[in-house]
Formats: sequence, C-alpha cells, structure tokens
Amino acid sequence: MQPSNKGNTYLLVINGKPEGPYSIEQLKALKIKPADFVRTEGMDDYKQAHEVAELRELFGFKKEAVIPQYFGSFDQRLTASALDWFFVLLVCVPIAFIVSVFIQDQAQRIMVAFSLAVIVPLVKIIYHIVMECSAKQATFGKQLIRIKVCDMEGKRISFGRSLWRNVAKLFSVAPFFLGYIFSFFNKTQQCMHDMLAGTLVMKDRLF
Repeated sequence: MQPSNKGNTYLLVINGKPEGPYSIEQLKALKIKPADFVRTEGMDDYKQAHEVAELRELFGFKKEAVIPQYFGSFDQRLTASALDWFFVLLVCVPIAFIVSVFIQDQAQRIMVAFSLAVIVPLVKIIYHIVMECSAKQATFGKQLIRIKVCDMEGKRISFGRSLWRNVAKLFSVAPFFLGYIFSFFNKTQQCMHDMLAGTLVMKDRLF
C-alpha cells in the first residue's frame, strides 16, 4: 500500500508566478482548476492539477490533455539551433577529414571539403526530422535548452509532420528569414513553418 500524500503542500502558479505553499484545504478555498499548475516538494517539475493523482482523487478532476501554455522564445530557439549546428559539424567534419587522409589526389580532397557545404545542411535536416518526432520530441540542442516540438495539443508529432515542418523551414528562411519574425507577433511564438505544419515549440519546464 502506498503512503498517503494528503499532508502535502503545493506551490500554485497564479498569474504566471508560483505562490504558496498551500495545503489541500487552502487549494480548495482557492477553487483550484484542473488546468492550474502545481508542484509539491517531491515533484521534479510543475504539473497540471488533473495530472496529480492525489488532487484528481480529492477534487474529482478528469484526466485531460495537457494544453501548452509556455512557449520557446526566439532566443532559446536560436541558441538551440547554434548548438545543433555545432553537434552536426562535430560529426561531419572529422569524418570528412578522415576520408581526405586516404585520398591522394589534391583535387579530390578539395571536392571532399566543398561537399561539406551540401552534406552538413542535409545531415542537419535529417537529424531534426528524426529527433523532433522521437520520444524526446527535440534535438540535442533543444534538449539542453529544455524546449521541445509538439502539435497544438502538446502531443508528440508524427514522422510525416516532422518532415513537413522541416521542409517548410524553406518558407521561413526565404526571403531574408522573414518567416522567423512571425514568432514575435503571435502569442504561441510560432514561426511560419510552425504555422504551416501545425506545430509548437513548447518549454519543457515552466521556470
């Protein structure tokens, strides 16, 4: 039998800021809602109240979909992208160097070096497609920044949607990266390719 957690106190997010801790009785007086974010000392991160078994049992909350409310900002996405470029180069450049060591012809070595201009972006696109529809929902760069890609309901996206999202980045890049500017003018901070693919970049943690 599991020990009772009814003595727990909870931090409650009110107007975007954590307040408390509150007892169960105090949460009841505050008329806590299923979608309110809470956290107790034993929890690693904030959760919606309906996700916490104790609160769901006491207040009769039904299990609901987790609706994204906190989104990856432009600077977070830019930092994650820079990290991903570094990781891809860290793999591709040494491989190209090793290949060139075994090539005697100078012209072919130069061709190998120039081929990186095509290979690196291609590898990066494939890497994004695979990682963003994986269980982690994020590339290594995004994981370090603690943001992830999801659909409009916060769920993991399919391979097909991940493929379309990354192909649609062509519309965000051309012309002059204007598609990325869209993120400054909508509450969900979606770039053009997110709008086209029906995706969000969500913060993995609230704070």
